[in-house]
Amino acid sequence: MPGQWIEAGRAQTSLTKAGQRAMPVSAANDDPEKARRFRDAALPHLDDAYTLARYLLRDATDAEDAVQECYLRAFQHFDSYRGPEMKPWLFAILRNVCRAEFARRVSSPSAAIEDSPESAEQPPLWHEAQETPETQMLRQRDATTIRRLVSALAEPFRETLVLREIHNLSYREIADVAEVPVGTVMSRLARARAMLRSAWMAEEEQPK
Repeated sequence: MPGQWIEAGRAQTSLTKAGQRAMPVSAANDDPEKARRFRDAALPHLDDAYTLARYLLRDATDAEDAVQECYLRAFQHFDSYRGPEMKPWLFAILRNVCRAEFARRVSSPSAAIEDSPESAEQPPLWHEAQETPETQMLRQRDATTIRRLVSALAEPFRETLVLREIHNLSYREIADVAEVPVGTVMSRLARARAMLRSAWMAEEEQPK
């Protein structure tokens, strides 16, 4: 479901410009083959990168700037890129860019939110079906409501939910992007889903 929760037309227009700006002109002219390989590998993920940045920063203009900075950094380090998959690698760079901006805005780091350890009574999340109640909800609810409910989640849970439910990254890929253990990813995802479910139910109970 990449990009489903944002205005596709607006994102595509701005991202086309951002993608053009993300390629350093002089470097591309100096090494056109590197520039071509980078474009082929990275630009298909531009829309997904913008979606993640939009949710992390909650501002369209800041998201565009973050994506541009992410792609500039990725291009600069593309010679040393040996994996993992391109999208998680880009997301890890983008996350660092967004967290630097987030830290600049607020005095208390979002990492202060504690991750409770997984309860032994919880069902093993790695055995969960691909189709979850949240996935069904995302298809059924209108995009505006979903964006608002997800944006209201605290940053670690919002980030994990977006990486999993929108971009369909594996637990290991999310752990690599967020630089946390897989168990923390599963705990955050369980809590994010529970909070989103509660918010959804509260929304449904409000008088029309």
